[in-house]
Amino acid sequence: MNLNLSKPICFFDLETTGINISKDRIVEISILKVFPDGKEETKTWLVNPGVPIPKEVTAIHGITDEDVADKPTFKELAKEIYNMIKDSDLGGFNSNRFDIPLLAEEMLRADVDFDMKNRLAVDVQTIFHKMEQRTLSAAYQFYCNKELEGAHGAEADTKATFEVLKAQIAKYDDIENDTKFLAEFSSRKKFADFAGFISYNKKGEECFSFGKHKGKLVTDVLESEPGYFGWLLNADFPLYTKKVLTAIKLRSFNNKI
Repeated sequence: MNLNLSKPICFFDLETTGINISKDRIVEISILKVFPDGKEETKTWLVNPGVPIPKEVTAIHGITDEDVADKPTFKELAKEIYNMIKDSDLGGFNSNRFDIPLLAEEMLRADVDFDMKNRLAVDVQTIFHKMEQRTLSAAYQFYCNKELEGAHGAEADTKATFEVLKAQIAKYDDIENDTKFLAEFSSRKKFADFAGFISYNKKGEECFSFGKHKGKLVTDVLESEPGYFGWLLNADFPLYTKKVLTAIKLRSFNNKI
C-alpha cells in the first residue's frame, strides 16, 4: 500500500548521547524519504557529537566513541540533511516529543533556520498508543507480524516505523490515508515550541505552560515584566523555544508601530 501523499514525507530516527533536548547530541540519523509516487530514498549518517557518549547509552544503541571518532559533526552534515527534508513533512516514532525537537536544536546550533511552519508531523507512536499502548518492537510484531531485527539502530527503527504506519492505516477503518489527518491524529496538546514551554489557549494565543507565569499570555508577561525575556534567553531553555519567544516579542513590537 502506498501512502496518500501530496508532498514527500521523511521518516527519521535519531540515536543520541542522551534524552536532554537542550544538551544532548545526535550520534546517528537515518532518513527514509517517501515520495507521492511511492519512490523511496534512504540515507544514514554516523555523527561525531563532539562529546563523549555515556557507556549506559552505548549499551542501548551500540554506538561507541570510537565508532564516531572520524565521522563528520552535525554542523558539517546539517545542510545535506536539511536539503533532504526541506520539502517534506516529517514522520517518526515519538518524533513529536523527542526526535523533531532535538533535530531542531542541532539545526539551529549549525546556523540552519529550521522550523515546522509549513510541515506536518506524523508521530506513529502516538497513533500506536491511542490504539494499542505498546513499544516500537511490540508495534512491529503486532502490526507487521515480524520480529524487529536490530532494534535501537536508527535505520532499522526508521524502516520499522514506516512499515508500522502503513499497517496501521490498513488495519483501522477510522485512520485516513492522508498526511494532514495523520498529523492531527498523532498530535498531542499543541505547543508553539517543540519542548512544550509555550502552549496555545482556546483562542490560539501563546501562553506560558510552566513556572510562575503558567497560563498567562506570553505577550502580557513580556510587556509587564521586560526582564523576564532576558532571563529566558540566558537560561537553559532550548534554542527553538528562544526563537519562538523572540518571534512573539518582535510580532508584538511590530503590532504597536
